[in-house]
Amino acid sequence: MAVLVELRGVSKHYRRADTGENVVAVEDVSLDVHQGEVLGVIGYSGAGKSTLVRLVNALELPSSGSVTVAGQELTAIPERDRRLARRRIGMIFQQFNLFRSRTIAGNVAYPLKVAGVPKAERDRRVAELLDFVGLLERAHAYPEQLSGGQKQRVGIARALAASPDLLLADEATSALDPETTSEVLGLLRRVNRELGVTIIVITHEMDAVRQIADRVAVMEQGRVVEVGDVYDVFSAPETDAAQRFVRTALHDRPSAETLARLRERHPGRLVTVQITDQAGLQNRIDAAFRAAGVTAELVYGGVGEIRERRIGSLTYELSVPVGAAGAAGAAGASGASGASGAAGAAGAAAIDAAVAALRADGVTTDEEGAA
Repeated sequence: MAVLVELRGVSKHYRRADTGENVVAVEDVSLDVHQGEVLGVIGYSGAGKSTLVRLVNALELPSSGSVTVAGQELTAIPERDRRLARRRIGMIFQQFNLFRSRTIAGNVAYPLKVAGVPKAERDRRVAELLDFVGLLERAHAYPEQLSGGQKQRVGIARALAASPDLLLADEATSALDPETTSEVLGLLRRVNRELGVTIIVITHEMDAVRQIADRVAVMEQGRVVEVGDVYDVFSAPETDAAQRFVRTALHDRPSAETLARLRERHPGRLVTVQITDQAGLQNRIDAAFRAAGVTAELVYGGVGEIRERRIGSLTYELSVPVGAAGAAGAAGASGASGASGAAGAAGAAAIDAAVAALRADGVTTDEEGAA
């Protein structure tokens, strides 16, 4: 796949005016954005995400490194040429940034007017875009007459006005409620699929990445610490930062508080099994428990989809029926306490065997601490 955006060794340092302290916003980032993909860039506040966006569209220049967009190295050309290059990069903002004194149509038309596009062509393009985002009937309304989701739809239409190759969405859904967020993300996905526009989504919400992105880059303290296919990062995050974000999106693992409550009601061993799109996975899990004589009760979990592929995890309470464990451990045991201890050991061994069988079959399991 062709590369549309290429960052190589990009760093951005600031010097605070009040203290003279050197502040590192972005440090040694090398990253490719493929043409036609949606890349999610995620990180907590202060991770350097928004600075990275401003480096991609050359609103700021890096302290070191190079930024190349559509084969043009923006860090090596005059500002006049950078302004022309920015016309091929659309921008969507968190707070919409609409002109209150202009109608919806006037807001969408504004970048075309600045670019010198003739009025007849402007009007045609504005009507086309407002129809695409579902707001053609509100063309003559003003921003204050719209909901937050409608305002962001206008922002998307305006960003598409000049037919950009690249769209940058900087926390574009952070000011919206969950339902409206899903609608706006769905619209952005349409922009990508139907118009072929490459999109970089900057966000601190892993659920937004789950819904829209093809790949994800995780930022922490100015660095990109992990990059990969969004399903791969969700199913097997390699860094602590990625693991924290995945937990916030999937909600499939018990928290410490939830685990404590589960232990009050479930005295057996709690084991979490990762659910992926492997063929026949549930049957294989059940077979491993049956073969070891282990009873499995589902006590927690969640399974969803990413890019139409199953993902999540299930937490089971594993135990061995008293009769089965007693029969297995009674031989050679003397007295009630000896039989009880042998039965417990036999039960633990059976559970160990079931978990080992799952792992040997390529299923990821985690023991949720000691009972």
